[in-house]
Amino acid sequence: MDIDFENLIYLQKLDEDIRNTSLFLDKIPYQISEIEKKIEESSKIVSQEKERLASNQKKRKDLENKVQDIKEKISKYKHQLNEVKTNKEYRSLLKEIDDATHEVDALEDEIISEMLAADDIENDIKAAVQTADEVMEKYTKEKEVLNTKKKEMGKTLELLIQEKEKIILKIPSDQMDLYLKIFKNKNGIALSPVNDEFCSMCHMRIRPQVLNELKEKKKIILCENCGRILYWLEKSA
Repeated sequence: MDIDFENLIYLQKLDEDIRNTSLFLDKIPYQISEIEKKIEESSKIVSQEKERLASNQKKRKDLENKVQDIKEKISKYKHQLNEVKTNKEYRSLLKEIDDATHEVDALEDEIISEMLAADDIENDIKAAVQTADEVMEKYTKEKEVLNTKKKEMGKTLELLIQEKEKIILKIPSDQMDLYLKIFKNKNGIALSPVNDEFCSMCHMRIRPQVLNELKEKKKIILCENCGRILYWLEKSA
């Protein structure tokens, strides 16, 4: 019985295309996930910078409140100066006022430092927002391309599977059973062309008698080494 090498070879080509297309489709969710991570990271930097600014503003507010409290104490001490009766109490109040005044000066210097830091943080926020916008624009386009490719390759996969179903019906059942068995055991490659007297998959030399039988295409011959279905590869002129 003649062996349907033509359809067997075509079936293997379809299976290779199906496998490659499926692998491509399997990678897309990961690629999209990585894109979303990059977008999220850039947005996170903006959030972190805004949190820095909020922390700066809170610290300034706390310092300002502290200055206000100390100034109220100073005012109270100055009022008490008119009420003291001894020089010792007077000198003690003057020292309290002096210490408090120095503390106010130090706190106000710290407030100015925080205000200058706020200017830097606001510039950092602007830079982070600009970067985030650029990242969003770039990777949103890449994501759209991947989603479009996913749809296209999904349709391609459907067509390949439909074509495979048609070809399977044309191949004799015994040949199909053998193909599927080898396909499963040999990582999806059931056939191997013979090129220059060698099995293309394992590179084992094929005996002359076997070569003649392959050229006749009258029966299935398995490679003695790798166990795949051999077929004669006609050389182009």
